[in-house]
Amino acid sequence: MRLSTTARYGLRALSDLCSYYHDEPVSVSDIAARQDIPVNYLEQLFGKLRRSGILESVRGAQGGYLLARPAGEINIAEILQALGEPFIFGSCQTEKGCENAVTCPTFNLWRKVKGSVDEILKTTTLEDIAAEKISLLESLEKFDIDPEREEVRERALKSKEV
Repeated sequence: MRLSTTARYGLRALSDLCSYYHDEPVSVSDIAARQDIPVNYLEQLFGKLRRSGILESVRGAQGGYLLARPAGEINIAEILQALGEPFIFGSCQTEKGCENAVTCPTFNLWRKVKGSVDEILKTTTLEDIAAEKISLLESLEKFDIDPEREEVRERALKSKEV
């Protein structure tokens, strides 16, 4: 079981978007720079998220991307599905199923594990992830932080107060 680069980058980018900005569009290049994600790759991911109704795009000089709905209404399972990244435990959990399911001693174990993970992904929202990020940033106050990251941290803490 492995979380793909697409899923990791997509979740990090969406966390960045909803942690720091609420009603103003954010450029892909800004998010890509902060998250150290290739811009072209992130543009592809955001295209998928826009087509699935998770993001909206705004054209123009001040354009970029916004969440299409409140972060609390977007769950992680929906994001992974939009990115085309199903969370699968081995070949026996695919649509084709397992030829040995009847006699496999671990089939039920992996089905239970997948069910638990699916439930967590369905009940965890983007808002939960963003809140965790802000909590982590707040805990860094006692440490010396790179000046660029300090600016991001301050903006995140300020948006939390709104």
